[in-house]
Amino acid sequence: VQLQASGGGSVQTGGSLRLTCAASGRFFSLDDMGWYHQAPGKERELVASITGGGNTRYIDSVKGRFTIARDNAKNTVVLQMNSLKPEDTAVYYCARGMALRPLRYGIKHWGKGTQVTVSS
Repeated sequence: VQLQASGGGSVQTGGSLRLTCAASGRFFSLDDMGWYHQAPGKERELVASITGGGNTRYIDSVKGRFTIARDNAKNTVVLQMNSLKPEDTAVYYCARGMALRPLRYGIKHWGKGTQVTVSS
């Protein structure tokens, strides 16, 4: 398994969840990593990304609530989700980009999705 994601679950509005993605293979520190979500009937959307050097980007709807971070020594990336809202309900996917290229240029590996459900 190239990417192993964990940490999804069900919470109430305002709750928190932490998603973790463990990567196998070499040169993890060279690759951009990201978390996408896909709600029923909607397209998969990039929620947050982080470069090998730690630069982060977020979609507007999660800014100030979600934090993406990585540990290159452990080949892991996490998504800390706070102040969760019902509209955050989706399947979340971890993704690894092509070496030294932003995620929009292609995904090398996808993790298996993990369900996040936020109830009101």
